Amino acid sequence: MTQSFRKTLLSASVSLAALIAAQEAMAQEAVFVMATNEVGAPTYNPIKATMLNTATGLIFDRLVSQAADLSFHPWLAESWEEAPDGMSWTFHLKQGVKFHNGEPFNAEAVKAWLELFKATESENTYMAEAIASVEVVDEYTVKFVMSRPEPNLLYNLSATFMGVVEPKSFVALGDDFGVTEVYGTGPYKMESFSIGQETVLVRNDDYTWGPEVAANHGPAKVERLTFREIPEDSTAFLELKTGGVDFLLSVPADLMGEVEKEANLAILTMPGQDVWYMPINVTKAPFDDIKVREAAAKAINQEEILASVFGGIGSVADTFLISALPESHVPDGAKIHYDPDRANALLDEAGWAMGPDGVRMKDGQPLKVSLWTQSDSIFRRLTEVVQAQLKAVGIEAEITTFDSSMIRDQYKTGEQQLAVRSYNWDNADIIDWFFGGDRLGYPNVSMFNDPKAEELRTAAMTGAKNMEERVKNFTAYHEYVLSQFPMAPIYQPVQAYAYNKDRIALPEKIDSSAFGASAFLDLEVKE
Repeated sequence: MTQSFRKTLLSASVSLAALIAAQEAMAQEAVFVMATNEVGAPTYNPIKATMLNTATGLIFDRLVSQAADLSFHPWLAESWEEAPDGMSWTFHLKQGVKFHNGEPFNAEAVKAWLELFKATESENTYMAEAIASVEVVDEYTVKFVMSRPEPNLLYNLSATFMGVVEPKSFVALGDDFGVTEVYGTGPYKMESFSIGQETVLVRNDDYTWGPEVAANHGPAKVERLTFREIPEDSTAFLELKTGGVDFLLSVPADLMGEVEKEANLAILTMPGQDVWYMPINVTKAPFDDIKVREAAAKAINQEEILASVFGGIGSVADTFLISALPESHVPDGAKIHYDPDRANALLDEAGWAMGPDGVRMKDGQPLKVSLWTQSDSIFRRLTEVVQAQLKAVGIEAEITTFDSSMIRDQYKTGEQQLAVRSYNWDNADIIDWFFGGDRLGYPNVSMFNDPKAEELRTAAMTGAKNMEERVKNFTAYHEYVLSQFPMAPIYQPVQAYAYNKDRIALPEKIDSSAFGASAFLDLEVKE
């Protein structure tokens, strides 16, 4: 064998090995696209953030996990006991857990985290406000002493906003925590974060303490995840179709048919946690008149929207809560349905007479209002239908479109009159979040601040000794809010995800309420 041939053979071997290594590395990576309602999250700090995204739940574990049937199961806490009077909870923690920066997870870390959570001025503090103090019983046992019973505590502890942060780095980094660096105990670590563009996560190879609801407790099977932020659904679909990305974390109903046409793509659906609705600013004329608010709400034809915009996929919304929650079961008379006769009669009573051009007039002024929406295609399409339905009762709405990542800042001005938006949450405390009088602008887009509502809100959030009382209190709060028409419910989608089935292998079972940490632990990338 000549020296030249040996060199050629060696070079070919090296090239083949490099190709195999590159293919293996590629197989261990996947690219995801954030849901449009998660675009623009400015931080991965769960204590301070008012919005978080799917990647957050991979950086931070929680004490408790929630299954698809909404029952609660161990995660960083192996077990727990509630005192009979609800005035204390004792949690027994998993051993051998470490934060991404090597700090130990133990009772002292839980105590420090919760004290920081309670002391930080943020919209999320309410989730721990019932915890009066935290006592370290031993290295892996912690006791929460309560100021009052909190029937919702396990739900709060399972929420992404209560992901357990590493306390020392949280203090040291200040406002940079969650932006330049971030440390949790989750199955993935943050490698890079470019606000409004993308987040790159790398696998935590030491991870072996995944939630009970996951088949794989760790490490995760995929080494590297990139989460791109694409505010336009049709653009995201094109990227999936052409192979630029592997997985869309949200697919609107109007694109599901397009996904199904592609031989290499598939759709996963899960029960929905979203409600699409039209907030009505109760402080801006003409909507400071409850008759006009009710008229606008009852001009919305939910059934028509379900059929024409969403292709019959999902269901209509007639309250502010997803129908799976018991607190959504208000009396039929409190539900908000399409009723054009009632809408027209109310506008007549309010002094708005129909004009010859189909726009109502009062005191020489036309009934013209602004209607805000965000830039992705499904919102624009829905908003155009809402605009037409309002016009049918004599309300002329002018659409203003904002970039999906910027519209929340616009809401904070309080200048909106009507808008079309959605939320994703599976607990009744979302009513408090979007209608609490101390959160005007955003998240309280409706600028709703009603004395009776605030009394009912207090009872709902803090006045229950057990879950039965909590459901009763929240149902009453929900019913009253609906009666004041600060919003019009529109639509309940399913959670729909689209993925490249030649690249992605989903777990056989996803036992959680959303596609989160348990699903990512079990997800695989095909060779």
